[in-house]
Amino acid sequence: MEGSAKRLLETRLFHVIRREQQFNDGTRTTREIICHPGAVTIVPVIDDEHVCLIRNFRISVEKTLIELPAGTLEPGETPEQTAVRELEEETGFRTSELKPLHSFFLSPGILNEQMHLFVATNLTPGPARREPGEQIENYVVTWDEAMKMACDGTIQDAKTLVGLLLYDHVRR
Repeated sequence: MEGSAKRLLETRLFHVIRREQQFNDGTRTTREIICHPGAVTIVPVIDDEHVCLIRNFRISVEKTLIELPAGTLEPGETPEQTAVRELEEETGFRTSELKPLHSFFLSPGILNEQMHLFVATNLTPGPARREPGEQIENYVVTWDEAMKMACDGTIQDAKTLVGLLLYDHVRR
């Protein structure tokens, strides 16, 4: 397979390219791809029965979603470093135990973003360090409530659904 790419758009967090690809059988295709540095999402386990979700206003869908804390990798950061930083920034919690659970692609038809999923335990509360303009609040619920919201459509965020359902499978 051979391919070429042309940069169409550059933003602070991502860029968009048009990639032309020729396959071994001679067929060609052109796709526009959002190139993203990757991100993390964290399942903050408060105790055996509680998890810390967040309520997060998302401009792109013009509504507040219930989510797991998450964030974009900064240059030079490992996914683990990003997870620790984002957990503290968004929820105020610090962790002494962070375990990788899985990595996955959110929408590989148009986006190359890889999401790294972690579970954080042994949490210590503290002040959140949210960025200006972030409309986020902690939302601590029981595990059963989180599972109900994941299954009844209350939670609509893909990374949160994946994180909660995978961790639920592991914790059983």
